[in-house]
Order: sequence, then C-alpha cells, then structure tokens
Amino acid sequence: MKKNIILAGVGGQGILSIATVIGEAALSEGLYLKQAEVHGMSQRGGDVQSNLRLSSDPIMSDLIEKGSADLIISLEPMEALRYVSYLAPNGWIVTSSIPFVNIPNYPPLDEVITHISAFSNHVLLDVETLAKEAGAPQQAANMVLLGAAIPMLGIDHDKMIAGVQRVFARKGETVVATNVAAVEAGYNYAINKMK
Repeated sequence: MKKNIILAGVGGQGILSIATVIGEAALSEGLYLKQAEVHGMSQRGGDVQSNLRLSSDPIMSDLIEKGSADLIISLEPMEALRYVSYLAPNGWIVTSSIPFVNIPNYPPLDEVITHISAFSNHVLLDVETLAKEAGAPQQAANMVLLGAAIPMLGIDHDKMIAGVQRVFARKGETVVATNVAAVEAGYNYAINKMK
C-alpha cells in the first residue's frame, strides 16, 4: 500500500487535525508515514499545505513529486486547484465547495467549481451544511471532509473512526461523538456520490 496525499486549505480550518487522525489510523494499520512541513499555519487565513505519505514499506522522502499525488484533500476549493499539478492521472480531489474568500481577487466560485468538476475523480461537498445536519458544530467541518476522503485512503473505516476517538478523547465524550458523527456524514455522502 502506498498513498501520497496533499492536504490543503486556509489557516485555522483544521488541516492539521485531519493529518493527525489519518496518521493515527495509519499507524494502527502498521503503515509508515512521513509528513512534510506545513506552510502558512502561523497565519490564520493564510495558505496551508502539507504532504502526507503513507506506505507499507519505509518512506525515504516526505515530499510528493508533481503528478504523483493519489489524493488532494482540501477544505477550500481554490486551494484544491492550486495543487492539481501534483495530482496523479487517476488521483482524487476531495474538497469543500464552500470558499474562504481571503484575497481581493478571488475568482468567481462557479468557475472554481467548474474546474474541479472537470476532473473525473472528485468529491465536492458542502462540509459546513453536512456538519450542521449531523449535529456537529461548524468546527467539525474538517471531520466531514476527512470522512469523505476515507474511501480513497485505503485505510479501514473502523480504524479511521478509532483514530478520531483517540485524537479527540482528551476533549471529552461529547466532542468525540460530534466528530465521529461528522466523519460518518462525510463518509456516507462520498459513498453515495461514488455509486
């Protein structure tokens, strides 16, 4: 098993939490992992990007070459497009459809959505609405996105849920339950979309 994952978004959206849960689940499956430096996280609203590599064999480098990412997971649609040059020919884009307009010349949203929709392997979802429908706060929108990416990760669904439970355990049972509900909402959305 080998997965190259680009995590993208805007500072403060929870990209690091997604990486932490994936890493926790990957380790429970006995996988090796390497994560590259995250950029922009010191500035809320700034570009955040991270390379996450998983493999059943030792990994020599934490950087993902252009054209070799199996998956782009993005909490912001334009940020997903920023990294499409890294996407492998059969790679997937899993992204929020809700923009975080942090620049004055943000392109029209319909153009951004059209570009993403042109990729045959994509899941585009309103993570904020799905989080709300699952009874989770808006802060759990990142876990909705994580749930939608589970089918492409190659990691057992139950191990991902266990990873969420371990990562959020120190915050109490209510926080664990709402984050698990958010993951399940995203997962179910993606499974239905892929049918």
